[in-house]
Amino acid sequence: MSATTEGTLLGGRVRYLQPRAGHRSGLEPVLLAAAVPARPGDRVVEAGCGAGAGLLCLAARVPGLDGLGIERDPPAAALARRNLAANLHAGIAVAEADLLRFSTATRFHHAFANPPWHEAASTASPDAARDAARRARPGLVSAWVAALAALLGPRGSLTLVLATALVPEALGAFAAARVGSVALLPLWPRPGAPARLVLLQGRAGGRGPARLLPGLVLHAPARGFTAEAEAVLREGAPILW
Repeated sequence: MSATTEGTLLGGRVRYLQPRAGHRSGLEPVLLAAAVPARPGDRVVEAGCGAGAGLLCLAARVPGLDGLGIERDPPAAALARRNLAANLHAGIAVAEADLLRFSTATRFHHAFANPPWHEAASTASPDAARDAARRARPGLVSAWVAALAALLGPRGSLTLVLATALVPEALGAFAAARVGSVALLPLWPRPGAPARLVLLQGRAGGRGPARLLPGLVLHAPARGFTAEAEAVLREGAPILW
């Protein structure tokens, strides 16, 4: 196995190993996990789980989850299993598979993902694993939405963290997959700055109107995170829809 670094998430509540080189976790999986409206005992599935940061953060906030991570990169899947075991989350498994070829009879209460978002024509990363985790071919977001929606039970939630440029495609994919009651929550880097990332959530079979929420400001004007962002990133607070 390649060299790893050991650290923590959620202010030390989660032990976390990740590759020393290649694709490393940022804020996205922590914010994504905070946005999943799971309750104790729910079944959850994450696509492209990597080393498991999103699943780990969600399980730390919501006890007793029955979960599944889907990850096509074998070393990342193995690392996710190590992380889940180290944090004593025996109810969460990792399937080494491509989401678009994955099938199961299980239906989940919640599905979530941070899909690849770099354009196919953008400059490639010299690290193959990092490049595969970030590069999106045309139509990939739509394909991921369809695949994740197919794993949901009635009224199950689908939550994505996306680059703002992908929002139109994702909204069309939600509609095609009959995922409605859609809400969009911008992640503002700082006050007055354009949002580069958004959280998008809908419900299988939902019929409510679409909503644009005020969003979350991540960085304070001077330095550091805002109090609201600190609560999510360090204290494990949920993002409420």
